[in-house]
Amino acid sequence: MTAHGASREALAAARERLDALTDSTSVDAVQLADELAAVTALLNREVSLRRVLTDPAQPGEAKAELAQRLLGGQVGGSTADLVAGLVRSRWSQSRDLVDALEELASIADLTAAQRANALDDVEDELFRFGRIVASNTELRAALTDRTASKAAKSELLHSLLGGRANPTTERLVTRLVAAPRGRSLEAGLESLSKLAAERRNRMVAVVTSAVPLSDGQKQRLGAALAKLYGRPMHLNLDVDPEVIGGIRVQVGDEIIDGAVADRLEDARRRIVGQ
Repeated sequence: MTAHGASREALAAARERLDALTDSTSVDAVQLADELAAVTALLNREVSLRRVLTDPAQPGEAKAELAQRLLGGQVGGSTADLVAGLVRSRWSQSRDLVDALEELASIADLTAAQRANALDDVEDELFRFGRIVASNTELRAALTDRTASKAAKSELLHSLLGGRANPTTERLVTRLVAAPRGRSLEAGLESLSKLAAERRNRMVAVVTSAVPLSDGQKQRLGAALAKLYGRPMHLNLDVDPEVIGGIRVQVGDEIIDGAVADRLEDARRRIVGQ
């Protein structure tokens, strides 16, 4: 989510409340994610309700009470409290509230994976699934077909991921495909990958090399990039024999390849252990 002004502040506060809530192991993070996703779908569908809940002319407490009444008995108390906190805040646009709810649902799912020590697997699976989609036009067309039902897309994804990927990965991808909300599949997967990396305050580097890297090379490259950017780095690895200079690294919008001599040379020396 790209938030501005009041919405950015509201989202930051909501993420802090979610983190505090999920710090308690008694909270079922998967259930919380499912319920937040259901509220996301409700407010995405009911535009007039969304506008009421984000109306800056209405007192925050009155909006929170309305949300509690609407959701009472439909979701758990933790979810209702989170939503109430969201609608107390000010939002630059009503749509930003829905974006925030969707992001919180994804974070709750990723928290469940982190508790199970499976966050690395989820990050890698999201990346690999993105690569599969990018290389298979028929699959991408099936998953983005607006005439296909959500049930059909979910069934297709289950046939691809069920039993092969972490349950968190399957839930996140299924939710994205079922409700893209105007995003491309690639953009949605990239956003999920970034959220997964943020769970450990890490950045993501997409590393394309001419040949597969050894474990030692991966470790040295990760250390070099972490030093370069000042943050831990998660490597998403791909192989392309035609990559320029033997290696290409993309961190956000920045690309480091064989033509960027200063930075790449340092990374290369570390890869080969020189």
